[in-house]
Amino acid sequence: MPEPAPVMIATGPVLVPVPDADGSLDSAGAMACVFDATPCRMQAGRAIAAGVASLRSACVNTPAPQSRRYDVLFCDIDGCLAPESTGAMDLVSLAKVAEHNRLAQSRRDRPIVTLCSGRPQPFAEAMTKLLANATVPLVAENGVWVYDPATNAYIMDPAITREHRAAVREAAAWLEAEFGPVGVTQQPGKAASVSLYHPDTSVLKRILPRVRAEFEARAWPMRVSMTWLYINCDLAHVSKGTGLDRAVAMLPERLGHPIDRSRLAGIGDTPSDLAIRERVAWFGCPGNADAQLKAAADVVATRHEAAGVAELLKHFDP
Repeated sequence: MPEPAPVMIATGPVLVPVPDADGSLDSAGAMACVFDATPCRMQAGRAIAAGVASLRSACVNTPAPQSRRYDVLFCDIDGCLAPESTGAMDLVSLAKVAEHNRLAQSRRDRPIVTLCSGRPQPFAEAMTKLLANATVPLVAENGVWVYDPATNAYIMDPAITREHRAAVREAAAWLEAEFGPVGVTQQPGKAASVSLYHPDTSVLKRILPRVRAEFEARAWPMRVSMTWLYINCDLAHVSKGTGLDRAVAMLPERLGHPIDRSRLAGIGDTPSDLAIRERVAWFGCPGNADAQLKAAADVVATRHEAAGVAELLKHFDP
């Protein structure tokens, strides 16, 4: 194999996961390879190539005999795998989750981590690729979408009609006209819901009763709720729960055996994630979770967000 060519990194320092000789990521030094904005040679080039090949083979080779207690773990994004704020992602912890998934798909000895999130579908798709899930579907936009990474299928809830989407567009137009002038923006990328943001959450809390009253007065078929930093306006008959039901229905074909609640696990941090809790046998929370979620959890991590998720995943190590 020829020596790897020099790699030019045009921006600031970048953290790169470095596989061990056997293709696995060392949990202590998973992000040890740092590059500056100068030409450099990756001495770990051969190991990284082996790691990539190992990730690919995990998805196409004949699976090993199954020995795991839970098949799939559905995890929220905001407040769990990533901050809901503008803060940077915890790449070291996310690399540990990706390594967990590589082993889950090659050895079948721990649950595959997939997503159940209110984030737009493109965001969730990118996140599931970062986490090396190439096998099981995810839920995005609070149930509007199920995305299947194994087939690259984008599946909108068939219960969403043209009339429902027209109502969402009408609501979005009113929200923009009414609150846009005071700096309230709408999260891009959503197909059948609206999420409102303002850097000062007190503004959102102040307008929340007005939004709810207007939606009720106009009979828009939507529910209005608030997370840590957003107001979510979702179709009343679509939720994380309905999305989970659709995703779980796809699992027997994907995994090759029947699936019920006893084979599922979940992680969440806000009341909307109670839909995950209701559909899984094991549920965990990062340390930053809402008190209502902590009370419903089997395990609460000591650490926050992605570090807390990585801590919770250790419960599934064989």
